[in-house]
Amino acid sequence: MNEQNIEDIISALYDMVQDARALPLGADKCILERDKVLDMLDEIIAQLPVELKQARTIVESRNELIGQARREAENMIRQAQEQVTRMVSEEAIYQEAKRQCQEMVLQTKTRMADLRKASNDYMDDALRRTEEAVALSLDDVRDTRAKFKALIDAQEKRFDPAEDEV
Repeated sequence: MNEQNIEDIISALYDMVQDARALPLGADKCILERDKVLDMLDEIIAQLPVELKQARTIVESRNELIGQARREAENMIRQAQEQVTRMVSEEAIYQEAKRQCQEMVLQTKTRMADLRKASNDYMDDALRRTEEAVALSLDDVRDTRAKFKALIDAQEKRFDPAEDEV
């Protein structure tokens, strides 16, 4: 099968079931190409780890963003502390430097909190979308499998060789 995403494969499965020829006297039963359906289901199963890998990549990128914010904050704090040290020569200058340092530390902490919240929100949204896509795909696969199983059971009942002997 060529490279398709899970949603495309499930959509193709849905179309295949919807467009399948109905069995005589069984409007809710149809005939499908078993190998084709099984190949499509195998493709979905093969791609699920890709979806999970994407979620892991998102987590890693969030961690990198937090690490970068932490390094940036530490840099800002270090710069503020160096600036305070240089300004110690006079009391008035010292007091002003201390105030500026505290302000920079507060700004840095606020920026760190904002970056952490933004990265957590981004991560939560990305994981939610991934979870919804995987859940939807899984529900579709289960529904298609149940319909397929019902079709097989109906076919087996209809063509039961034991009944032909009677």
